[in-house]
Amino acid sequence: MKHLRLAALAAALTAGTPAFAQEPVKIGMLVPSTGPFTSAGKQLVAGARLYMQLNGDTVAGKKIELIVRDDTGNADVTRRLAQELVVNDKAPFLAGFALTPGALATAPIATEAKVPQVVMMAATSIVTERSPFIVRMSFSVPQTVVPLANWAAENGIRRVVTLVSDYAPGIDVETSFKQRFEANGGQVMSSLRVPLANPDFAPFLQRVAEAKPDALMVFVPAGMGATFMRQFVERGLDKSGMKVIAEGSLTEDDLVNQIGDAGLGIITSHHYSAAHGSPENMRFVAEFKKANGGMRPNMMAVHAYDGLHAIYEALKKTKGSTDGPALVSAMKGLSWTSPRGPVTVDPETREMIQNIYIRRVERVGGELYNVEFATVPNFKDPSKVKN
Repeated sequence: MKHLRLAALAAALTAGTPAFAQEPVKIGMLVPSTGPFTSAGKQLVAGARLYMQLNGDTVAGKKIELIVRDDTGNADVTRRLAQELVVNDKAPFLAGFALTPGALATAPIATEAKVPQVVMMAATSIVTERSPFIVRMSFSVPQTVVPLANWAAENGIRRVVTLVSDYAPGIDVETSFKQRFEANGGQVMSSLRVPLANPDFAPFLQRVAEAKPDALMVFVPAGMGATFMRQFVERGLDKSGMKVIAEGSLTEDDLVNQIGDAGLGIITSHHYSAAHGSPENMRFVAEFKKANGGMRPNMMAVHAYDGLHAIYEALKKTKGSTDGPALVSAMKGLSWTSPRGPVTVDPETREMIQNIYIRRVERVGGELYNVEFATVPNFKDPSKVKN
């Protein structure tokens, strides 16, 4: 019955009847505004609102309305709210999705209702495969980790222990790094997985100390970096000569100052840094701080900012039509200069083609930043590249 009800209302939504011709175009944005992932929701909403502030709230003659709903980071809540946005609010766009489970739970709704699902964070590689209506504005884990494995192998690192949070993105990091690093002649001595809920890194760090690798490769969700590095220092590993390399979430831009001096020298790979020196990013950072009480933007703010750009450009191409398949088609192949650098929506995979940067945590003007020192240009998601 649920499927029938949704299908009937989806048909009404996508029929383009004149009764709704002057209705605002509603973007239903699902983010965690409460709970353990609140900082992600705050960045996502701030990025989306900044784009509207700088570019207006009217596109192709249509008023844009951003409807933000708190999914608390719970996939069941995400799915329920997504259905309400489609059925009750008649939103022709769903957006947000800080976490993979919520993005996956919503995919069938997007498919059945033929509503574009603009994923602004959830980075597990399989996300875009779950619906032809998903367009991802963020990145996939392999896209950021494979360049890190290449860099490690090219810079004298031979033996590595990997330590990741035990959930889908962490396992993606572990797998992608190991496959590429070992293909390049390196050795992953041990692969450690830390429980996501109430993590205690100490026993795992003891095993790292005993293994004595050249480097420890780390993935923890954004927000856990300071806790991890505090325990790293408590075990004395900061004085062991062991390098720390990581997927960029360890030193997320808005939180890296919390890590303190222990963060200096950490090497990470990612597709955005608040220290990126382009004019577009310098303007973005300045406007974001001005609009958000001095808060520094992180990658999620950029994903949401770019997500609104893709929605606006798609509506321009469809001349304001909210036909779902037409909007997804309009997003495919879009190219623009983002605060992160040049980006393109891959027309085959609906993933971002973008620069990946190798960065080092350095002190700049009394604050810590991820300073880029190498670039892998126009890098496609390697998990989707056909051999």
